Amino acid sequence: MSGLAHHGLPRRFFLAGIGAACLSSRSFAQPAELTFPVKVAIGGELRAQKDEVYDPAYVTLAYPGGDVADDRGVCTDTVIRAFRHAGVDLQVQVHEDMRANFGAYPKIWGLTKPDRNIDHRRVPNLETLFKRKGGAKTISQNPADYRPGDLVSWRLTGGGLPHIGVVTRKRQGAQPLIAHNIGAGTQEEPCLYSWPISGWFRFDSWS
Repeated sequence: MSGLAHHGLPRRFFLAGIGAACLSSRSFAQPAELTFPVKVAIGGELRAQKDEVYDPAYVTLAYPGGDVADDRGVCTDTVIRAFRHAGVDLQVQVHEDMRANFGAYPKIWGLTKPDRNIDHRRVPNLETLFKRKGGAKTISQNPADYRPGDLVSWRLTGGGLPHIGVVTRKRQGAQPLIAHNIGAGTQEEPCLYSWPISGWFRFDSWS
């Protein structure tokens, strides 16, 4: 006589218990939800897989969710699209904050009011938003400190033009690869210290 019969337990209850245990085990084995910064990093990596023409032309955009043509963009568009992959629309974020706090943003372009077609596509405006959202970090000379999903901005040598990129999950030696578009479409390159860093930003979440 089996142990099941000996203890008076119907076989169907025993099998049901095994099934529940298996389901419980599978639930613990499920992969964790991707974090916000990892989603941003993946968004940057995905842009590097696309053919893209560097095109800084002013474009009238839809709102919200406005974007230039998918085969075009500049450095800020790489960041904008990476954030969209993580569920955040930087067009809306910049525009709404500028509407409420226009005086907090740089006066470089002679604007007297926000322009939702272009404001979020300008590096100094993204830097300002990221600072105002509490994401600014003290610039580090240790490449290991930079994590996937971080944002890094620079002032290019020889002219001081602003530039920005997304730290990806990939590394080349000690250097993180950064998704950025400096003229040849979005590329992943070990360019962290290629130019003077002007900003380093990190967001574990966005609210």
